[in-house]
This record gives sequence, C-alpha cells and structure tokens, in this order.
Amino acid sequence: MSVVVVSMFTALITAPQRDEIGEFYLGNRNLSPLRNGLAMCGDHLSAATLLGSTGLIALSGYDGLLYLVGTTVAWMTVLLLIAEPLRNAGKFTLADTLALRLPHNRRAVRVALALCTLTVSLLYLVAQLVGGVALLAQFVGRPDNTTRTLCVIAIGTLVVLYVALGGMPGATYIQIVKAVIMVAGVSVTAALVLSRYRWQVDGLLDAAASGSGVGQRFLEPGLRQDGGTTGKLDFLSLQVAVVFGLAALPHVMMRLLTPATTRVLRHSVVWAMGLVAFVCLGAAVLGLGAAAVVGRQIISGIDPTGDASVLLLAEEIGGPVLTALVSCLAFVTLLAVATGLTLAAASSLAHDLYAEVIRGGRAREREELTAARLATVVIGVLAMLIALVSWRANTATLASLAFAVAASSILPTMVYGLFWRRFTARGALLAMYGGLACCVVLVAFSPVVSSRPGSFFPGVDFAFFPLQNPGLVSVPAGFLLGWLGSVLSDGPEDPEAYDTFQVRAELGADQPA
Repeated sequence: MSVVVVSMFTALITAPQRDEIGEFYLGNRNLSPLRNGLAMCGDHLSAATLLGSTGLIALSGYDGLLYLVGTTVAWMTVLLLIAEPLRNAGKFTLADTLALRLPHNRRAVRVALALCTLTVSLLYLVAQLVGGVALLAQFVGRPDNTTRTLCVIAIGTLVVLYVALGGMPGATYIQIVKAVIMVAGVSVTAALVLSRYRWQVDGLLDAAASGSGVGQRFLEPGLRQDGGTTGKLDFLSLQVAVVFGLAALPHVMMRLLTPATTRVLRHSVVWAMGLVAFVCLGAAVLGLGAAAVVGRQIISGIDPTGDASVLLLAEEIGGPVLTALVSCLAFVTLLAVATGLTLAAASSLAHDLYAEVIRGGRAREREELTAARLATVVIGVLAMLIALVSWRANTATLASLAFAVAASSILPTMVYGLFWRRFTARGALLAMYGGLACCVVLVAFSPVVSSRPGSFFPGVDFAFFPLQNPGLVSVPAGFLLGWLGSVLSDGPEDPEAYDTFQVRAELGADQPA
C-alpha cells in the first residue's frame, strides 16, 4: 500500500503543470544523460526480465540463460541504427517521423502505424499484468478467478491513473526510481545467492543442476527447446525477435525522443546499455539460485510458468523482509513499464488517429490532451480483459511475441523510412499490415496456442507452424514486403520531401522545444 501511495503522490506532483501536449508526451527534456539512461533502462526492464526471465532460467537452465543474451545485445541495435536519426526527425510519436518522410500519404501511414503500436503495446502490457498474478500467487497460493480478476483490475486501474494524471513527466520519474531500486535489489539478492556458494560460480552451477532434478541436462541446450532442428530454429527465431524487436518497441522509441540534444541521447543510450546488461547478469544469478535453493519441481508446482521463482528464492534466503522488498520491486516494475506502454499506446491513438487523422491536424492542445486521457482508459480496459484470458502464459513468452510483432512491422518501416530514398507509402503500408498479419497468423497456428500442455488450448492440435516465436519468418517477411511494395509503386516519393527529411534526421532541425 505504501508503494501505491508514494508512487501516486509522485505522479501528481510531477504531472504537467499546463495543458501543453508536448509536455504530456515528452516531459522534461533537460534531464542529464544518467537520468535519461535510467529512464530508458526502466522502460525496458520489465516483469518479463525480473519475473519471466528468472523463471525461464529456473525451469529450463541453459535455454533460459540464452534468452537474456538477446535482451542485452538488443541495445546495440538501438544505439547504432535507430536512436540518433529517430530523435532528430521525430516529434511526439513514431508516426510523426513517417508523416514527415511520406507526406502525401500521411493519414494512411498514421492509421497503420497506430494499429501496430496498439498491438505491440497491448501484448507487452498484458505481460506486465500477468506478472501481477504471479506476485499474488506467492502470498495466497494459486488464486481463484475472483481474486485474479481483482488483482488485474487493481493494477490496471493504477496504471491508467498514473498515465492520465502524470503523463510523460510522471512516467519518467517512476522509471528512474524503479531503475535505481531494481539495480540495487537485484545486486543485493544476487550477492546473497553467491555468498551461499562462497562466490564461486561453479558451485552455483553445480547446485542448480542438482536442484533441477535433471542433472547436467539443466546446463545443456534442449531442456526447453528440443535438441533437434526445430528446437534450434525456435531459439534462433526468439533471438531475432528480441534483438530487433527492442529497437521498435513503441514506448522505447518514444523515450528516444525526449533528450534535448543528440549528445545527451548518445550518452543516455550508453548508460542504458550498461545498466540493462548488469541487471540481466544479476537475473541470471537469481534464476540459477532459484533452481539451486528452491528446486525446479517446487517452483513448477507452485507456478508452472516460473514467474514466482524469484519471490520463492527471496523467501528462502532472506525470509519475510527480503520477500517483501523483492515483491515491492516487482510491483514497482510492473507499474512503471505498464505506465510507459500505456502512454505510448494512448499517445498514438490520441495524436495520430484523433488529432491528425480524424481532426486533420486542427485539434486544439486541450482537446488532444483530453483525447489522450480518454485513450488511456480504453487501453487499460482492453489490456485488463486480455490479461484475464491469458493469465496462464509466461510473461517472457508474451513479451517475446510483442517483440516479434514490433520487429516484423514497425522496424522494417522505420529502417526503410530513415535510410532508403526509394521507400514509398505503399511499401510502408505493406510492411506494417503484412508483417503484423504474418505474426498473427503464425502465432495462431503455433504451439503457443495449441498442441502442448502450456498452450492456451492444450486439448486440441492445429499447430502447423512448429516454432513458438514467428520472428525467424515474420521479420524477413516484413522487410521483403516493404521492399516489394516500394519497387512496385508507380514512382518514388517526392524527392524534396526526402531531402528535407534527411537534413532533419542528420541535424535535428526544428525539434520541438
């Protein structure tokens, strides 16, 4: 309760003081590189990292550890490819960048990108809400339907209030505090785990293998993914989705627009890379520690998804005090990331669909701000409804699907838009709609939905696509469709528009104050 009160008070005092849409979307643009880096780190480190990834490691060992590798490497894609030109060319949302690049078809492009943004944000937001059920399970056992519903509604309502009241300023402050707490909490808990084994990694690995119940298989590939060709392709598909998907997550890309200068942006991303890598290393220790101290069978018996493993570990090594601290950390993590996701989705609906498409750019700032707050409510309700249906899923699995959609639809459009002169609106629409449709179809007919005990419908089998993550197929398909739509267009876009866009992307001209 104290966490809720403090965070709500923070959202109120840091809320925009004027009805200015720029302040609601971007907040204070004068933050230092360290604080911006902490906010970026907070945006990325979600319940999928703290709960889902540690659970995957505790249940599947080596296969779970490899999931964190892609999370760390993904920031290189952001730093080297997307960050600087996007910050220079963007305004409030991703669609603003594409509208500047493709001015003659901006309305159709905004609608398509808003749909992709909504899909990605909802999937990732649902992962946070599902993680809340794992937190609840630690204290009340396996919750019944009523308790689970109340938990999801409570968390979702808090997120809606944070975004509607605080906007980007409130979200930024919460992200910074959450990142600091997460780095400290993971460090302390990982240190307690390593101290049990005299700070010897070999001792921790041996204990984890013993506690897993499967011996050395725990430290070898194939426990989660089978050792055959399908399992290897599935792992490769997951890494493709994670590495390229992070660079296209709407709330992460929106965060890249907030630094005042490109110099601050570069240093901010470097800080974010280091902090994310450090936390991922700590999460690996926690996952192995959970298998060693708690035991794989006990974890799967309490929570088959593994999301409660870090909480069970805290109870074993630190008692009620550490359990309460880790639970607060996990709760703040859920709230902070869910806030960023909701803000990105609501901004896209209010700014791109309402203000620019429906109102044709004639909406007043106060009118758009009201639309953004109403959109926040709509996003929150949708996420809560979907979370109640998919509560059995692992948070890391849901997050990886969000990454796949982002990498298949948004990333090809942004890369072509930023760097390819011949890119056209037809290519953008084909990349976004085609990449999104490819992901949806492949996931619908994959083991995530049917054919396996952990599927949404385990009693039936219509999984003709063998991979759990569609990234290996859908990401190349998105790039191919973007290229195909552009070369089959009647002609290139206005060359003057591209030259103007390139100047802005390189120099950052006319950035919003």
